[in-house]
Amino acid sequence: MQPSQSEKAALIGLFRAKRFAEACTAARAFTRRYPKALDGWNIRGAAARELGQLHEAKKAFRELERLAPTFAGAPYNLGLVMESKGADQDAIAAYTRALKLDPNLAQAHNNLGGVCLRLGDLDRAYSHLKRATELQPGWPEVHNTFGNTLKRLARFDEAREAYRKAITAGTGFAKAHYNLGVLESEVGHRGAAIEAFKAALAAQPDYAIARASLLNEYAHCCDWDALSELTHHIARLGAETGAVPPFPMLALEDNPARQLTRARQWAKRRFGHIQPRHPLPARPTARPRKLRVGYLGADFHDHPGMRLMAGMLREHDRSRFEVHAISYGRLRDDKWRAISESVVDVFHDIHGLRDAPSLELIRSLNLDIAIDRKGYTTDTRSDWFGHRLAPVQINYLGYPSTMAAPFMDYMVADRTIIPERHRAHYAEKIIWLPDTYQPGNNTLAIAPLRTTRFDHGLPEDAVVLCCFNNLYKLTPAVFAIWIRVLRAIDKAVLWLYASNEVAMANVHEAAKVAGVDPARIIFADRVPNAQHLARHAHADLSLDTAPCNAHTTCNDALWAGLPMVTRIGEQMASRVAASALEAIGLPELITSTDEAYEALIIDLATDETQRRAIREKLAAARFTAPLFDTARYTRHLEAGYDAAFDRAVKGLPPGDITVAAQTGQKG
Repeated sequence: MQPSQSEKAALIGLFRAKRFAEACTAARAFTRRYPKALDGWNIRGAAARELGQLHEAKKAFRELERLAPTFAGAPYNLGLVMESKGADQDAIAAYTRALKLDPNLAQAHNNLGGVCLRLGDLDRAYSHLKRATELQPGWPEVHNTFGNTLKRLARFDEAREAYRKAITAGTGFAKAHYNLGVLESEVGHRGAAIEAFKAALAAQPDYAIARASLLNEYAHCCDWDALSELTHHIARLGAETGAVPPFPMLALEDNPARQLTRARQWAKRRFGHIQPRHPLPARPTARPRKLRVGYLGADFHDHPGMRLMAGMLREHDRSRFEVHAISYGRLRDDKWRAISESVVDVFHDIHGLRDAPSLELIRSLNLDIAIDRKGYTTDTRSDWFGHRLAPVQINYLGYPSTMAAPFMDYMVADRTIIPERHRAHYAEKIIWLPDTYQPGNNTLAIAPLRTTRFDHGLPEDAVVLCCFNNLYKLTPAVFAIWIRVLRAIDKAVLWLYASNEVAMANVHEAAKVAGVDPARIIFADRVPNAQHLARHAHADLSLDTAPCNAHTTCNDALWAGLPMVTRIGEQMASRVAASALEAIGLPELITSTDEAYEALIIDLATDETQRRAIREKLAAARFTAPLFDTARYTRHLEAGYDAAFDRAVKGLPPGDITVAAQTGQKG
C-alpha cells in the first residue's frame, strides 16, 4: 500500500514549518503504516535529528539507506547524525558511501572535509574541500572551511584568499571575517587582524569570540584608547556570553571565578564532541618499577617553557621514572631542541602525523601519567587527552589556570598561587607542591657580560627599571603607575621588551601624552637567552605586570640576580611572581595594592643602599633557596606523581594531594 500525495504533503508540510515534534510523531505513524515509504523515513530521521533524538535519527536513516541503496541522501544524512553524536569515523564512512553514489554531492565533500580537518587528516580534508569549492563556488561555508584547512597546512596566502572568497560569497558572513582575523594575527599582521575582527562584529554584534579576539589584538598593540572603549564587555565575555578562549582573558581582568566559568564553557565547546576511540586504560593494580611519564607539547625548542623544564627533566630519578617527550610542534633546529632530546629517555617527534596515528602511538607507550604542557595556549592538542592517554592526566605549567576539562585529573600548584580561599575556582584536583609550582632551572647559562649600558641605549647614570614581560601584559593601570614613578625620579628610565612596531609606538605616544619624554622608554631587542640573562646586570630593578604576572620572565630576572617587585592579585596568573619570590626568600618584594606597589618601586629606586642589600640577599639565596634547587623541586613533583598514581592503583578517584617538603637527593 502506498501513501497518497496528500498524506505525503501533510507530513512534509509539518517539517518545512519547523514543527519538528509533530513531524516526528506523524512520521512514526506514517512509517508504521507505510514501512517502505522513503519520504516517511527521511522526514522521521530529519525531524528526530532536529530534536536531538539522535538514536532515532540514526535508526531512520539506516532504514532509509537499506530501502534506497542508490539514494545518496540517506548516507549523507546519516553522516550528519553521526557527526552530531561525535562518532567521527562512522560519519566519515557514511559520507564516503554518499560520495560513491553521487561524486558531485558538494555537501558531502564539504562535511567529509570538515571532519578530516578536525581529525588532522589535512591532505584528505584539502582534497574534499577543494572539490566542494569547485562544485559550489558561491557557497561561503565551503570556502571558509577550505581556508581553515589551508591555514593548518601553513598555506597562508591561499587561506587568506579562501576567506576572502567566503566573505564575498556570503555578505555578512561573520565567521569568515573572524577566521581571517585569526590568520592575520598568527602571521603578525595586527592591523589587518583588528580590521577583520571589527568586520566580524559589524556583521554579528553578539559574536563573543570575535570581541575577545579584538580586545586581545588591542592589548598586543598597546592600543589602550581602543581597549578602553570595550572594557565594559570584559566581565561578560565567556561568563555571560558564548564561549571565548580563556587564555587572552588572563591579561584583561583578575577574576578567578569568571576564569573558571570561561574554562568550563570553552571546554564544552572544544571537547564536547569527543568520544574516546579506545577503551579507557585499565586501572593499574600496582606501581611499576618505573612510572612512565609522558610530557606532551609543541615547545621542545628555544621557548620559555622548555628553558624552565630542562633542569627538572634532567633531574628525574631514572631508577623510578621513565620520561617521554611527545612533541607535536614543528621542528625547530636549535640548541634547546637538542637539549630537550637529551634530557628525556625517549623523544617522540610526531609533528605532521594525523590524529589517529598520533593517538595510536601515544596509547602504545602505555603511559602511566600523561602531562599536558599546553592547556589553552597556542598550538595546543589538549583534545587528545579527551581520548584518555593514561590513567592519570595532569595540566602542568603551560596554562596558568584551570582547564575545567572533564578528562583532566590534576593540576600542579602551590599555596601561594592557589591559596585555600581560592580552591573552589579550580576544577582539577590539585597537587600542591611545598615551595613553588614553577621549576627553577639551575643549569641555565648566563653569558659573560661584554656590553655596557651604552650598547643597549641606556644612560650610564640612570636608574634602570626593566620589564621584559610581553607587552600585551602591560595594562593602562600599570603603565600609569610607571609614568608616576618616572615623574617622581628624574633619572629613571624604563627598559621594556621589544614587541611589534605598533605597540612600541603606542607606548611612546602614551608616555608623551602623559608628559614624559618617550626617550626615557627604551626597548630591548630579542637576543639569545644566555645574552638576555647577562644584560639584566644593566638594570637596577625589575617591575612586574598585573593582572598577568611574569612567569619565566620572573625566574630569569631572579636567576640573573635582579630583584623584581610584584603586585599580587587573585587569579593564579597574577600570583606567579609572588610564588617565585617566596621561594627565593624575598617576600618583602610582594605588594598587594597599586599604592603599595608604586611606593615600593619609588622607595627602592631612590635608595641604592637598600637595592644593594636586596641584591646581596638574592645572590646568597640563588643556590640555597628552594626556587633554584632543581633537584628538590623534582623530588616534590615526583612525589606528587607517585601520590596521584597511588590513588589510581587503589581505585580511588583523583583527590587533592599535598606534597611534604623533602631534600633534593634522588631516591
